[in-house]
Amino acid sequence: MSIEEEDPKLHTYGTIYTGYARQHVIEGLQPRTTYRFRLKITSPTGDCAYSPAVSVSTTREPMSGEQLHRAVSMNDVEAVLNILQGGHVKVDVPDKLGFTALMVASQKGYDRLAKILVQNGTDVNQKNGSGKDSLMLACFAGHLDIIKYLREQGASWEVRDLGGCTALHWAVDGGHCEVIEWMINDGCQVDTKDTCLEWTPLMRVSAVTGNKDVASLLIEAGADVNMKDKDGKTPLMVAVLNNHEELIQLLLDKGADATVKNEYGKGLLEMARSLQRYV
Repeated sequence: MSIEEEDPKLHTYGTIYTGYARQHVIEGLQPRTTYRFRLKITSPTGDCAYSPAVSVSTTREPMSGEQLHRAVSMNDVEAVLNILQGGHVKVDVPDKLGFTALMVASQKGYDRLAKILVQNGTDVNQKNGSGKDSLMLACFAGHLDIIKYLREQGASWEVRDLGGCTALHWAVDGGHCEVIEWMINDGCQVDTKDTCLEWTPLMRVSAVTGNKDVASLLIEAGADVNMKDKDGKTPLMVAVLNNHEELIQLLLDKGADATVKNEYGKGLLEMARSLQRYV
């Protein structure tokens, strides 16, 4: 016995199965498509007989996590609602990078989608592969409305990623002063150290962006300008190493100690001279 499938363009049949099974599953069919099949019975003598052709139509493609993430990335609210209401896709299914739909919406600033996802049971505290949650992603991207909403839904400032960084560490990297100011007023701790280099948010400003306005906000909120990392470096030392001139002056104006030495006994001037920089 064999099963033949009709080619709709050529109106000819081709064999897709030969054997003695009582049933056979045909894979790879397109959704919402009509197919025609027939059986071919071959006797031991070689004679053939054909069954009448049978027409079957496939249903629409089942909803998937990939479709959910595609709809979220396109900010397609109607499509997201249809997928979630179908009940076949878990709202927290991760994409290939380990991001949930809420993480994507938070990163892109899709306020309405974020609320829809939360209303459909997503976990605001779920983390991706690097340990970041939706709040951290929103803080880095500077989406204050989503940050406020996530906080209302229980997202915490105390959560850390795999490197021990908090949402404030990521907010200062993003450089969004309005966000940082709101976070501080909401009770975010300004001198929390990460677990790798023991950098505070002020340290990260000194190392990464050199953003004077962000540093001012942190210092005004009580950030210690003489806090040391695991190697004994202060924000001033880190700013010198990264040649952030305006930030260096700000730190000095705010009481940074220019005489302090790191754990290797090197002071600020020695570090600057080794890089041919002067303070």
